[in-house]
Amino acid sequence: MSADLLNALQDALPTLGQAVLVTVWLTVAGALLAVVVAILLGLMARLENIVLRGIARAVIEFFRGTSLVVQLFWLFFVLPIFGVEWPPMLVGILALGLNFGAYGAEVVRGSINAVPSGQWEATTALSMSSAQRLWRVIFPQAWALMIPSLTNLLIQLLKATAIVSFITLADLTHWIDKLRVGTGNTFFAYGVGLVLYFVIAYALTLLMNALEVHAKHKIGRGQSLREALSFRTRPPVDPVAATTADLEREGTR
Repeated sequence: MSADLLNALQDALPTLGQAVLVTVWLTVAGALLAVVVAILLGLMARLENIVLRGIARAVIEFFRGTSLVVQLFWLFFVLPIFGVEWPPMLVGILALGLNFGAYGAEVVRGSINAVPSGQWEATTALSMSSAQRLWRVIFPQAWALMIPSLTNLLIQLLKATAIVSFITLADLTHWIDKLRVGTGNTFFAYGVGLVLYFVIAYALTLLMNALEVHAKHKIGRGQSLREALSFRTRPPVDPVAATTADLEREGTR
């Protein structure tokens, strides 16, 4: 690596923090909106009410079936024609959240459907209301199932933030392009870009893995996060011995 490239990278570093902050903020805010949209549409898609279910299906298919770039341009360039004008950051968050929320809705619906039927039957036997059944029993189990797929969508969302440079936002991709112009070296600039995006994506993956461990532990399926971070394996539980011990305790009462 030549001294000129290093000097150019050093000169560009002061604006790197702001560029990374814009990208991370878009990713986090877009992901939060996407989760809300996904849960709302995913639950609506399971309703018996054909009107609400039809609305959910129409919204899901519309945002999944049209280009994210076109959606972004509609929000930023077309809506002002009708007197609706939003800041670029808000437009980016809305476009990312609505698009990926539509994809996430299918993850939510599929994960809820994947909860064993015995769990549904148990809640009925306990005379739980529909809200209690969903939020206290079904959704916690579905949440643990959907996190791996949501992790993939989160990484895709991070990479999709690159399109906001089309609407004047100085994100990481915009910074990389300025570095390319400043150095005149395409290989170097986009090589640095690959590394930066990978670091952010890997950090998000680790956070989602931790969330998955916590979610599984909450429903009794795995180690706690503290145990997982200590790299200690929990000894396997013998179900027969555990049942015998429970019976003995009951007998002594």
